[in-house]
Amino acid sequence: MQSVRNALRVLEEVSVLQPVGVSELARRLDLPKSTVQRALTTLHAAGWLAVHGRGTGGRWALAAKPALVGQRSESNRLRLAAEPIMQALRAETHETIHLMVPEGDEIVLIERIDGSLPVRTFQRLGTRSPIAATGNGKAMLAHLPQARVEALLADGLTRYTAKTITDPEALRAALALIRERGYATNRGEVDPDVSSVAAAIVSTGGLLGSISISVPTHRLDDAAVARLGPVVAAAAAAIEGALELPDIDASPGTAALPTTEPRPMGTPTKETHGPADRH
Repeated sequence: MQSVRNALRVLEEVSVLQPVGVSELARRLDLPKSTVQRALTTLHAAGWLAVHGRGTGGRWALAAKPALVGQRSESNRLRLAAEPIMQALRAETHETIHLMVPEGDEIVLIERIDGSLPVRTFQRLGTRSPIAATGNGKAMLAHLPQARVEALLADGLTRYTAKTITDPEALRAALALIRERGYATNRGEVDPDVSSVAAAIVSTGGLLGSISISVPTHRLDDAAVARLGPVVAAAAAAIEGALELPDIDASPGTAALPTTEPRPMGTPTKETHGPADRH
C-alpha cells in the first residue's frame, strides 16, 4: 500500500515540476532515490509518465495517458474545443483531421475525424509518432523552447524514409520556416504514402498540441500545401479562441472556420483504400 502512496505522490509532484529529474523529486518528497526511481519506472511502464533524455540524466513529465482517459481537464477542454472545428475542417477539405498532443520525443493521437474520400489516411487513437519527422510533431517542436529542440538533436534524428530530415541544421531551418508561416508539412517523412499539413495549438500557458490535415502523398503537391496550410493554421487559431470561452466545458456545438484563401482542393478522380499514416 505504501508503494501506491509513493507512486501517487511522485505523479502529483511530476505534474507540478515537469520536466524534473530523479534527484530533485527525491529531495522534494524526502524519499530515497531508489524509491522514487521505482515509482517513476512503474508509472512510465503504465503510460502515465514520459521521460526526456536517456540514462540517469533523464527528466520526467506527464505522458498522454491522462488525456486519453479524460482525467486531465486541460486535455478534455482541448478536445471539446477542437471537435466542432475539426468537423468543420473535414467538411471543408474532405480529408482526415487529427488532434495530437506531445509526449516526450513522440506525439500521441487523442482525436480523429475521418475523411470522406474513398482514399484516405487512417490512424488509431492512442497511436504514437516521432515528434521530429511528422507534420504535427514539427508544428509542436517549433513552439517548444530551443533547449528542448537542441536536446532532441543531440540524441540524433532517426531516418524513416528518403524524405526524413536527419541533418540538425536542416531541421532548425524547417522549424524557423514553420514559425514564420504558421504551419508545418510532412511529405512522406515517416511513411512515403502519407503526408500532412499541421499547425500548433498554443495557449497563454504554453503548447497544448496540434491539429493536422492528413492526406495521401499523391494529393499533397505544392499547390495543395499552399491551399491547405493557411486553412489548418486558421483552424488552430480557432481552437485557441474557443479555449478562451468560459463555457467550453459544455457540450460542443457547431463551428465554422474563419474564411481563408485560397480554398482547399476538390475531390480526386481515382480512389482506393489508403495506408495507415504517420503525420
